[in-house]
Amino acid sequence: MAAAPPPAPPRILLAGDAHGRLHQLFKRVKSVNQSTGPFNALLCVGQFFSPEVGEEDSPPGDFADYLEGRAAVPIPTYFTGDYGPTAPRLLSKAAADARGFAPGGIQICPNLFWLRGSALFNLHGLSVAYLSGKRGLGGPGCYSQDDVDALRALAEEPGIVDLFLTYPLVHFIILLNIYESGVVNGADTSKVPPQVLEPQGYDPVVAELVTEIKPRYHIAGTKGVFYSREPYVNDSSLHVTRFIGLANVGNKEKQKFIHAISPTPASTMSSADIHARPPNATLSPYVAPAKSVPVEDTPKRPAENTDLQYWRYDVKRQRQGQNDGSLLCFKFTSSGSCPRGSNCNFKHDEEAREHCQRNVCFEFLNKGKCGKGPECRFAHSLTEEAAVRDAKPRSDQRPVESSCWFCLSSPDVESHLVISIGDGYYCALAKGPLVPEHVLVIPVEHFPTTITMPAEPEAELRRYKNALGKYFEKQGKAAVYFEWVSQQSRHANLQAVPVPLSKAASVEKIFHLAAKRLGFELSVVNPDGDANQGRELLRSQYDSKSGLFYVELPDGTLLLHMLGSREKFPAQFGREVLAGLLSMADRADWRNCKLSKEEEIKMVDDFKQGFREFDPAE
Repeated sequence: MAAAPPPAPPRILLAGDAHGRLHQLFKRVKSVNQSTGPFNALLCVGQFFSPEVGEEDSPPGDFADYLEGRAAVPIPTYFTGDYGPTAPRLLSKAAADARGFAPGGIQICPNLFWLRGSALFNLHGLSVAYLSGKRGLGGPGCYSQDDVDALRALAEEPGIVDLFLTYPLVHFIILLNIYESGVVNGADTSKVPPQVLEPQGYDPVVAELVTEIKPRYHIAGTKGVFYSREPYVNDSSLHVTRFIGLANVGNKEKQKFIHAISPTPASTMSSADIHARPPNATLSPYVAPAKSVPVEDTPKRPAENTDLQYWRYDVKRQRQGQNDGSLLCFKFTSSGSCPRGSNCNFKHDEEAREHCQRNVCFEFLNKGKCGKGPECRFAHSLTEEAAVRDAKPRSDQRPVESSCWFCLSSPDVESHLVISIGDGYYCALAKGPLVPEHVLVIPVEHFPTTITMPAEPEAELRRYKNALGKYFEKQGKAAVYFEWVSQQSRHANLQAVPVPLSKAASVEKIFHLAAKRLGFELSVVNPDGDANQGRELLRSQYDSKSGLFYVELPDGTLLLHMLGSREKFPAQFGREVLAGLLSMADRADWRNCKLSKEEEIKMVDDFKQGFREFDPAE
C-alpha cells in the first residue's frame, strides 16, 4: 500500500494595520478566501483598533457589529495591535474573563482572538511567536520587559520559530550589492520604499529580538507600505529569514495590505529543505544590537494586564542570576513538562502542579504571597491543604547525576545501547544515529568534557579510539571524532562517525567551508597530524571556562573553534556537516532517525559481534 501523501502546508493570510476598518478588511478576506482559498487563518499586525475616539458607551461602528453579532468574522483571525484610544475599554471585558495562560489568544467574539503580551503557540503546525503592543511608557497597548524577557527565553529553546509577529518594522541597514562566496551582501535598494529607509518609528528592542529568535518569517506593519525583502542569512543559524511588511487597510496609495503565504512547518521539513539558501539571500540587514536593550522607562503591565504573564518570573530571575534553586518552574507547574528537562534551574514540583490545576496563583505558590493583591483573579489558598501552606514543598528534582542521560548509575540511562565498558570510559551507540555505527565515547565519571579528564582515563580513551579505528578500517571506513563543549555541558560525549575511505580526504574541506558560511574559522591544532599530541595541546591550553568545538579528522589533524562569551553555536554542527558529506541531509537531526528499542538492541548486538576482537575491555 502506498504511503499517504504528507498533509498540505497551512495557508495563511497576513494583514497590516486595520485601524478599525474591520468591514473593509473582512470583505477583502472573504473575497480572497472564496476566490483562492480556503485559508486556515488571518494574522493581523500593526494597530488593529481605530485611532479615533469612539462614543463613551458603545464601541466604534465596525467593531460593534462583530462584537454584538450583527456581522461575522469569516475565518479565524488573530491580532496583536492592542492599542488605540478605544482599545482598553473594548478589551477590558475579555481581559477580565480570561482565565489562565492563553498563548493562542483570548477570544473576543467568534473567530476573533487577541494575542496579548508575548508567547509562542502552534497554529496548524506552525510555530508562531508574537510581541503584542508597541514600545512606550507602559500601560495598555505597550509591551513590558516581562514580555521581552519571555521571548528571549523562547529564543534559547530548541526548535525553529516559523512566524514572528510584531507591530513595527525594524531599522534595516541596506548595504551595497557585493557578491562574495555566493551570498549577496545587501538588498536591492531600487525596490525598497523610501519609508522603509527612514529610521523614524523603529524599535531597537524588536530588532534585538528578531536577531535572537531567528524566525523563518518576520511579519510587521506600521510604516504604511508593503515591503517583501530578500531572504537574509541569520548569524549562527543555517536557515534564512524572510521579512514581510504590510500597509494599512484601505490606504489611499493602494499599497498592498493583505498577503498570502503557505509555509511548510519547520518541524516537518527535512534538514536540507530548512537549510536551503535561495540564490538572492543576503547577509543580515541589522546592525548587530547590543544585548539587553532595555524597554526605556517601561513598567510592568498593570495588574489587569499581567495575570497571564506571571510565568515570566522564572525567566527574569534566571537572567539576573537570582535563582537559588528554590523557585518553581512555570512551564512544568502549568503544563506538566519542561523542555529544559534536568537542565532546568527551577523546581519541578508535582504538588505545586496540582495546585496550579486548581487555579491557584503561581506567584502565591512561588513566593507565599501575591503582589497583585485583590486585583489578581487567581486563588490565594490551598483549600483543604491550607494548614500545611508554609511547609517546605516537596520537590521531584533529583541530583544532577541521577537524572543524567549518560551516568551509568542514572535511571535515565539507556543501557541497552552500551557496547563496551572500561574503567574510565564506556562506548554506546548513539540515539537516533547518523549512520548505524555512530558511536559515543563517554566518561564513566560525570565530567563536562573529555578534555579535562585525568591522565589515566585519557590513556584508555586512546585505546578505545585505536580499537574503533581498526574496526572501521576493516569495513573500508575511517572515524571522524568531534565534541562540542558549552557552559551548559553536563556529561561529556565524544562522537565517532565512520565515513567511507573515499570521502575521508574531503572531511577537512567541508568543515572549513561550513564554518566559513556560519562566520567563524577553524584553526589547526596539530599541523603534524599527531592526534594524541593534538589532544595534549588542547588539554594544556583549555581553561575550563570557555566553550569550544573541535573535530579530529581521519588523518589525525584537530580543527578547533573557541567560542566567544556570548556566541551561540549550533549544537548539531558536527553532525550536520557530516550529514552533508554523506549526502544524508535528511538525517542531520537525530530526532528524524529514532529507532524502536527492538531495532536498537539488534543494532547493538550486530556491532558487538564485529567489535569484540578489537574491544580493549574484553
